[in-house]
Amino acid sequence: MRTAGTGNACRVTTMLQAFRRRRRNREIVARLYDGVVDHARQPRFFVEGGLPDTVMGRFDALAIGVFLFLHRCRADPQLAALSQDLVDRFMTDMDHTMREMGIGYMAVPKRMRKLAGLFYQRVNAFRGPLEGDDAAALRSAVRDQKLGGEAPLDDAAIAFWSTYMLDEAKLNATLDTETILAGHWHSGRTG
Repeated sequence: MRTAGTGNACRVTTMLQAFRRRRRNREIVARLYDGVVDHARQPRFFVEGGLPDTVMGRFDALAIGVFLFLHRCRADPQLAALSQDLVDRFMTDMDHTMREMGIGYMAVPKRMRKLAGLFYQRVNAFRGPLEGDDAAALRSAVRDQKLGGEAPLDDAAIAFWSTYMLDEAKLNATLDTETILAGHWHSGRTG
């Protein structure tokens, strides 16, 4: 026979387990996001990739990194929730960054809508060509997206981004699900 105290203890144990699981998930998402951010800071994205070293240039380097993470996760239903958590972390980071830059409290939501719109616009533009392994269509999409928000990228930079995304997607496809679920992304990779 179960007593009232035993039922309460089970509920408390269940709540503590759920809390630990959520904390562990946050830690995994933080490690994955840190890996995406570290990878997006490579000088080659600004040198060969032609992105300006500005807020928008850095946003685009990071947005492409997040997009490539999402692209890898799309192939595996086990990663769906994790990929959404990473996008949420990305958007939270963008919000905090704008506030740190001194953008007024009332202007942040408007700017966040703009950045989110740019991010999803790029996701939609790059997804089809990347899934079709179509370098010419990806070059066209990169050209149309006007990465960096300033002067258009030259042909060499457009080719760099097309080649980079195709190569990176293939490399990311080799990462096993368990590695990603453990919070490892770009561990030890420099390319």
